Amino acid sequence: MSTSATASVAPATARPYRGTLLVLLAATFMSVLDFFIVNVAVPSIQRDLKASAASIQFVVAGYALAYAAGLIIGGRLGDIFGRRRMFMTGMVLFTLSSAACGLAQDPGFLVGARVVQGLSGALMSPQVLSIITTTFDGEQRAKAFNVYGVVQGVSAVFGQLIGGLLIQADLFGSGWRACFLINVPIGIAALALAPRLIPESQAPGKPRLDFGGMILVTAALVAVVLPLIEGRQEGWPAWAWLLLAAALPLFAIFAVFENAYTRRGGFPLVDLGLFRERAFTAGLATQVVFYAGQASFFLLFAVYVQFGHNIGALGAGLIFVAIGAGYMATAMAARAVAMRLGRQVIALGGVLRVIGLALMLVTVSQIGTTGNIAWLLPALVIDGAGMGFAVAPLAQTVLSRLKPQHAGAASGVLTTSVWIGAALGVAVAGVIFYAHTDLARAFSDSLVYFLGVSALVVVLVQFLPKAPGGAK
Repeated sequence: MSTSATASVAPATARPYRGTLLVLLAATFMSVLDFFIVNVAVPSIQRDLKASAASIQFVVAGYALAYAAGLIIGGRLGDIFGRRRMFMTGMVLFTLSSAACGLAQDPGFLVGARVVQGLSGALMSPQVLSIITTTFDGEQRAKAFNVYGVVQGVSAVFGQLIGGLLIQADLFGSGWRACFLINVPIGIAALALAPRLIPESQAPGKPRLDFGGMILVTAALVAVVLPLIEGRQEGWPAWAWLLLAAALPLFAIFAVFENAYTRRGGFPLVDLGLFRERAFTAGLATQVVFYAGQASFFLLFAVYVQFGHNIGALGAGLIFVAIGAGYMATAMAARAVAMRLGRQVIALGGVLRVIGLALMLVTVSQIGTTGNIAWLLPALVIDGAGMGFAVAPLAQTVLSRLKPQHAGAASGVLTTSVWIGAALGVAVAGVIFYAHTDLARAFSDSLVYFLGVSALVVVLVQFLPKAPGGAK
């Protein structure tokens, strides 16, 4: 690590490690939770605000699109203007926009607040991985990545349960609004502690904003994510196919522009030299594929449980506890297992998912939509265990070998890949699922897709570089 890169960062041992991590991971918890928790609140929102189906659709999609499209830019802004400064700015905006969502009186205002919330999350979230990468070293960094993975998974797995509990509790008559207002006290507490616990850091030199790159990468990401999120629900209209067709040329133009900008002595939004790092490229590919089989699984399993078995939001959330139990057990042990198995800990996660999903497929074929849903619990625990072995090691594999000056941009790209994978998975699995009216058949066919994705993760892991010291 260069002197210029670390001038504003005190040694890791001089800071309260746990406090710093707690504040950082509050952002991860909120940003991931807000994607999953809203699914539970949708019926109540639609009924209370008399919202149309299109408005409700954009309550979900507006957040996801703004978040995914802004992550790379958010990461680079942290490199340029200071990672703590951008973390706190994003946290302020996220907290305010969460309050606005919770106080919304009409669908249009709620959709607008959700878009601002997504953009705020895109500014805040990349700083978490950047600050972990530049602040901690060695064992502390490994532990931090592991806890990051645990929190990310807990937010996703338990999002539906947390939402169901909040709506059921109906504190002060808040109903669905509590799903957004819960962020306010968390955000205020994090902002109060951040100046004291989070060190400031930024990329060395005096990098400037790459406005051309910002415009091009935003256009390219919107061209990918928007049709993947909205295409199936809109019946795959012509505009969706046109946007998807435009995405690849837009990314190619972005790459050409960034290369030319670098040759002119500029500071590109994304240093394309990152993609020459095997850990980075293979890790990104593995991550896209992994999340193409995770977020969509959560969504379609919830539909199968709630509509196929007529179980309410809270009951469905309680079923997700089985996935969470498996996830927590392995996520907490992932770092120790990775020290022995290296990259193969991610492959182990993929294998466990294959076993869990295969068992689930057999069980669903037996219980259909009338049998006892409890028969699925063993398969759900195994599937959750597979997820736990993959999430944190994937992030660490991608970021651990990068130079500190690339931390922000790389974190933005890494987090963007999660959302592209999730959107891709929802689009593909959604086409498979909604091809049938029988929900047991629909979910069974989707499980075949999830099995294939998990097996592909095991294959892609073999392209990751071995860890130093001969670990596999």
